[in-house]
Amino acid sequence: MAALIVTLNGSIHFMHLVFTVPVCLFVFFISSMFKWINTKRRRGLLFGAMGIALLIASIKPIQHYYKMSIPTVDAEIDVTAYQPFAQGNKVEKTDAKASLQLSESLPRLDGATALYPLYAAFVEATYPKSDYAPYNSRVQVNRTPEAYQNLITGNVDLIFVAAPSTSQEWQAEKEGLTLNMTPIGREAFVFFVHHKNSVDNLTLEQVKKIYAGEITNWREVGGEDETIRAFQRPADSGSQTALEKLMGNTLMKAPSEDIVSGMGGIIREVSQYRNYKNAIGFTFRYYSTEMVKNEKIKLLAIDGVVPTKENIQNGTYPLVSEFYAITAGTENHNAQKLIDWILSEEGQVMVEKVGYVPLENH
Repeated sequence: MAALIVTLNGSIHFMHLVFTVPVCLFVFFISSMFKWINTKRRRGLLFGAMGIALLIASIKPIQHYYKMSIPTVDAEIDVTAYQPFAQGNKVEKTDAKASLQLSESLPRLDGATALYPLYAAFVEATYPKSDYAPYNSRVQVNRTPEAYQNLITGNVDLIFVAAPSTSQEWQAEKEGLTLNMTPIGREAFVFFVHHKNSVDNLTLEQVKKIYAGEITNWREVGGEDETIRAFQRPADSGSQTALEKLMGNTLMKAPSEDIVSGMGGIIREVSQYRNYKNAIGFTFRYYSTEMVKNEKIKLLAIDGVVPTKENIQNGTYPLVSEFYAITAGTENHNAQKLIDWILSEEGQVMVEKVGYVPLENH
């Protein structure tokens, strides 16, 4: 019964103790009943063996609570700080009234948290002033998988996200939909480590070998003699999809404890990689540098190139991808009007003003 309760509560690290304690008590009871421990020597041997068994069974709980005592990389953000038209928000404003002003049939929007500051700025520029709460309004914000799901089920007209995973493309196709993807800006896919890690640069080949499981110790890439703990994200999240596209079919399967729900740019537990000094994680540049701004992590240079806006723009940083405004058969004609405005000079200036990198032809 105790084992069942422990399993249902997810406290699997206590399982060895759950079995060891009653076994020890049973052995002690039987030994007492048959008077096998009626001498000091036998009692010492029995209690010594029981102590060793309990100590071994306690290793996993001790490891678990030690792990939980390590502070996480703080990546929580208050999405309400970017709510359009909210008083004192952090949304970038246009210098002049936008040429597009929507007043009715407002497109229902959704997207990844990392892009919320951007499409919130689009909304303030082109939508009428109103209460657009981050949840359950015409302008909401969700994790990437939920945004795609909302688009595919027709709950929203337009989403702002990274490229879809194979699974998300298949889900749309299964519903008879085509994902109409319009690039609206560019972003760097970045890798980060603990700020005390002596490694500042990795080659692209080294990154691939780390996530293929071929490089397993930091000393192999010029760091300390420590095992590399390479974190991953759940399937279909924006950054995990970017990693999978980078790795192809060579990506190693991560242990379940090394798969975290957060990334740079997704609600609540975004980027909450536990801050191990031997860890490596991945995110997108804007979220880590403009929204989270955590000093306990540092972004790695790749092939000697730091992921700055300038290096994204000039093409020297090797891991750059576009992000998209995506529709899937919406009948709202204003969705395309909004996309066209985003691609205009005004819209691309806003992309740059928010902190992202506009398209090359801007």
